[in-house]
Amino acid sequence: MKSIRNVLFGTLVAGGAVLATVGGLSIASAQEATTATANTGYSGGHFHHHHGGLWREYSHLGLTDDQKASMKAIFTAAKPQMQTLHQQAQANHLKLLQTKPDDPNYQTVVAEVAQSEATLASQRSTEQAQLRAQLYAVLTPAQKTQLATQQAAWAAKAAARQSAQ
Repeated sequence: MKSIRNVLFGTLVAGGAVLATVGGLSIASAQEATTATANTGYSGGHFHHHHGGLWREYSHLGLTDDQKASMKAIFTAAKPQMQTLHQQAQANHLKLLQTKPDDPNYQTVVAEVAQSEATLASQRSTEQAQLRAQLYAVLTPAQKTQLATQQAAWAAKAAARQSAQ
């Protein structure tokens, strides 16, 4: 019985880490979106909050007006599904907050939320990969090369920061 508690506790901690990460990413995306809007003049509206990181990644590629319009349409089409996933994650978070540890059903709720979060994480990854593929298809070969160079530079900076800690 004690090992099940340890597993469930680990699951709860992991779920909390996922929620904290998602919340942190939302804040970071919003901050990046504000920077991207200021730097590029793109006024895609509500999209920046959820897709600021992706827009920022592509906005440095010298996109044409047609490419910007195509990307905005892609973001707009993806918005409802991404909002649904976000709302489900928020509901899971509230469910955990509203269930007290001394509740007889607490472990069951934790297990349900953990399973739901795993499913949501998978769906979120799939949706983001599809979105990224659609955006990538809008780019020219030269822009794809430029994007790869940018991503390698960003990865190197991230690795340097990580090793400095």
